[in-house]
Amino acid sequence: MLQITIKSQEQWDEKNECFIPKGKDQTIALEHSLVSISKWEMKHHKPFLVKNPPKTHEEMIDYVRCMTLTQNVDENIYYSLSRDNWNKINAYIDDPATATTFKDDPRVHGRRNSEILTSELVYYWMIAYGIPREFEKWHFNRLSTLIRICSIKNAGPEKRNRADMLAERRALNASRRAKYHTRG
Repeated sequence: MLQITIKSQEQWDEKNECFIPKGKDQTIALEHSLVSISKWEMKHHKPFLVKNPPKTHEEMIDYVRCMTLTQNVDENIYYSLSRDNWNKINAYIDDPATATTFKDDPRVHGRRNSEILTSELVYYWMIAYGIPREFEKWHFNRLSTLIRICSIKNAGPEKRNRADMLAERRALNASRRAKYHTRG
């Protein structure tokens, strides 16, 4: 969970063409989770987890709303997010939230490149791997790591190609011939 303090600022209301008076500073708690992503996708009808096209500033403000755990937050406070607030939010979203690291593994998630990553696909993986629903509130990157581990562990050993197996056998046979001084 991330807690940030947003300094209130006087703002201009374009609809009513008047200034909105400066309110109180507010500290809010945020959670980058599958629940937050799902809420955002339900509203915007597009995948949050894809990089292209990039999200607009308004869409990112809305995602911060979806991440907010604090109750009764003044809607105008989201428009007062400072550069420092945004840096903290982006660093929190990008944080792996785990000590686990991976080498590149093509078996991860069993996902084909053409498959669009959405919250429903992540929920499917959770069901397929028997991951309890309460994990949807974990930091999303941590949940993603858990799903990736389940995918790798369930995939079994990686199959070797025929040429590699034959080369290994030839090398093993050659070493045995040399060790026992035989010709075959």
